[in-house]
Amino acid sequence: MSASLARPGQRPLRTVARNVGLAASAYRLLVLALALFTLTACTSQRIQPAPTVLPVQTLPAGAGGTLIMALGPRDPTTLDPALVGDVTSAQIVNQIFSGLVRLNAKLEVEPDLAERWALSADGRTYTFTLRPTACFADGTPITAEDLRYSLERATNPSLARSLPARTYLGDIVGVREKIEGKAKTISGVQVLNERTLALTIDAPKSYFLSKLSHPTAFVIDRRAVESGGATWTESPNGSGPFAIETWRHDQLLVLARNPNYSHDLAKLDRLRFLMGAAAGNSMVLYEQGKLDVVDVSSVNLARVQDQSNPLSHELVSVPQLSLFYLGLNVTRPPFDDPKVREAFTLLIDRAKLAEATLSGGAQPAYGVLPPGMPGYDPAITPVGADPERARALIAESRYGSVAALPPIVAYGSQAGTLRDVAKEILGLTIEVRDYESSGDYFAALSQAQFQIYGSGWIADYPDPENFLDVLFRTGSGENHTAYASAEVDALLDQAAVETDAPKRYELYRQAERRILADASMVPLYHDVAHTLIKPYVRGLEVTPMGILSFATVELVR
Repeated sequence: MSASLARPGQRPLRTVARNVGLAASAYRLLVLALALFTLTACTSQRIQPAPTVLPVQTLPAGAGGTLIMALGPRDPTTLDPALVGDVTSAQIVNQIFSGLVRLNAKLEVEPDLAERWALSADGRTYTFTLRPTACFADGTPITAEDLRYSLERATNPSLARSLPARTYLGDIVGVREKIEGKAKTISGVQVLNERTLALTIDAPKSYFLSKLSHPTAFVIDRRAVESGGATWTESPNGSGPFAIETWRHDQLLVLARNPNYSHDLAKLDRLRFLMGAAAGNSMVLYEQGKLDVVDVSSVNLARVQDQSNPLSHELVSVPQLSLFYLGLNVTRPPFDDPKVREAFTLLIDRAKLAEATLSGGAQPAYGVLPPGMPGYDPAITPVGADPERARALIAESRYGSVAALPPIVAYGSQAGTLRDVAKEILGLTIEVRDYESSGDYFAALSQAQFQIYGSGWIADYPDPENFLDVLFRTGSGENHTAYASAEVDALLDQAAVETDAPKRYELYRQAERRILADASMVPLYHDVAHTLIKPYVRGLEVTPMGILSFATVELVR
């Protein structure tokens, strides 16, 4: 998932229901009795053929309160799960919506709306059974048809920015045909009954369930979409632990506890996210006691880490499964020449960048996969700045000299650093430009408009496929450098279906080495999340993929 552009280095789970057969008259009496004397987990006018009576959820003693955080300078790019492609949007969407499965704090796949699933003998068909408590925030039960609708909508070619669906749902049979307008429905999605959904994928793939934890696979309420039109996300009727209570755009977003959440209810009453001027200087607000959690920027890190500073005892630092890099568009001059691309990999001293520029708040990157990711290759040779070799490579290129290079415009994070070192080492002037909004920036990225750009990728699930396949496969929606390699594609194809884990990871390592040799990107650093958390905030898990859920957080003052 694309990282936030806020600043370099900052980070902008069963019970089986029983089917009860009832005669018509007995069924009517039961419904009447339920209406008069009991409450179900999902209050709705939609009659289920097999209702299950569950006790009303109660909150633990002491639960409540409002957690306050700064979200960023402006609104999330989108709150439509089908369109989520950045970290900030995902953080909010994960609180409001839910899917068949989710990742827990250990980054393991566990049931969410599904209470269980079964896998066919050929490893291709997953049959999910929904938990009887699954319902939308207004109490309407969630059915298999709701999930089918959500997947069909996410893959509708008329939906703006359908790229996330291609990336995260593309293993399901028929998805690619649907996105390309060659089919009206997804052939690999079948509703077996109101609580059972089957998904068939094109080949056995160990990472498929993990992909379903991405927001693109989340369920949405068709009624909300159709009645709300273009602004349906203002009141989306989700199924996550929280629901939107107040939204003053670019100023404040308040999420309140969802009383119909299918798991244990959130302990907090509310989440309050400040934006724009209201967020102000988030570090100052935290130190004044006006924020409960805050990301620590590289500017403040050394001060906060100082053991004489009381804040150091509130600091949580977690290396992230991330990569920040410079992307080089292989179809746009001068980066259509591999020697020029290789030269640019030798301009920035990555160890110095991580230590000096980012104040030790990150780890230098020499490969694609971050430490801690399965398949990480510790044998990749660190690369330092080499001005002499860089100049020689450009002289060997078809351009012949630095002076003959066409004008270069750079966008995004670390563009300024690149500009400075290019001027110092090569005497090359690089123009740096930026976009007013991250949404516009990501839109331009998706169209491969840039010669060179700075960006980041944070894992959606802990598997090397999420980096190497998603970012570098020919034609991938997240491959913004237009990189294409038949050799790499073949290795990725083999790794995708390999069942032996060590062999699978070795295939990914081979692909990574080839990608690095082709130099379509310059790895810069792997982020470390540095987060200040007030002592009274309990249960907040900062994982190697950031904060996944606030459902278990409580305030103990």
